[in-house]
Amino acid sequence: MKSIDSSFQRPRDLPDIHILSSGTSICAGCGGLQAIHEILDILGPKTVTVNASGCMSLLSVYPFTPFSGSWLYTAMASAPAGAQGVRDALDRLLAKKRITVDEDMQVVVLSGDGSATGIGLSATSGAIDRKLDFIYICYDNEGYGNTGQQSSAGTPHGARTTTSRGEHGYCGYKKDLFSIWKANHPAYLATVSGAEPLDLARKIEKAKAIKGPSLIIAFSPCPTGWHFPPQESIEIGKLAVKTGVWPLKEYEDGKVVHTHIPARRLPVTEYLKKQGRFTHLFHPGNEYLIRDMQTELDAYWACVEKNERSSEAKK
Repeated sequence: MKSIDSSFQRPRDLPDIHILSSGTSICAGCGGLQAIHEILDILGPKTVTVNASGCMSLLSVYPFTPFSGSWLYTAMASAPAGAQGVRDALDRLLAKKRITVDEDMQVVVLSGDGSATGIGLSATSGAIDRKLDFIYICYDNEGYGNTGQQSSAGTPHGARTTTSRGEHGYCGYKKDLFSIWKANHPAYLATVSGAEPLDLARKIEKAKAIKGPSLIIAFSPCPTGWHFPPQESIEIGKLAVKTGVWPLKEYEDGKVVHTHIPARRLPVTEYLKKQGRFTHLFHPGNEYLIRDMQTELDAYWACVEKNERSSEAKK
């Protein structure tokens, strides 16, 4: 779906120079890094990145960082609070005319799903309540990747992690962070994937222009934790969208809009079979787990398509 007002209509409209420098110690094929590269390209160098402890902490090795803008490291639970302090300081400098509007910077929180779905959730809710003018980016690799891919509240049902090694994988269910954040009524909320760069660029462009809390959840395939070859990261990102596992959507002005609805969804097995963390689901006796996943996805998209038809009928 094209955004009429966006300056990103074709792939050639995307930035061709990366704001984030190369040569970091992040794992090869990291889907989170791919998404962050693309996001920072749109935001530009005038950013202050408040980095919650997690995988992306490895981007900066003291005393160097690959960020063109400023970078601040915080504990896992306190990145939104750190962002509040930075934004308040910038506003104070503006008020005292010690910096100009042109010298102002975009405050960006960077966190993994462990922080976003659990440890830092209350701080994020408070920042939204205060209508903090910031952009929060959650790179969702569905586990505590920095410490060995333990299960998190973002881990999908049935996935095998270092703390869920049973024959059925993770017994819990992935927390719906989009719905939780939506209930807090932010100014803007969206899901993105680095494998869908045009959709991502349009959403970050929109988030950048909006004053108030904007929250972005980025699909982040993890070769190390999900057990697939690094060169397949983009393919897995595309399969997540084609199978409907990762819906591309946004929330604004009280409404949720899906920016892409797969015309013919692929079976969820096409996504699962590419990853070692789901290999056990194809063992005899576990077929019901895949069947349940497919049923849940079908129900979700049936609801989406019904709402779309209803919206079209009202026009």
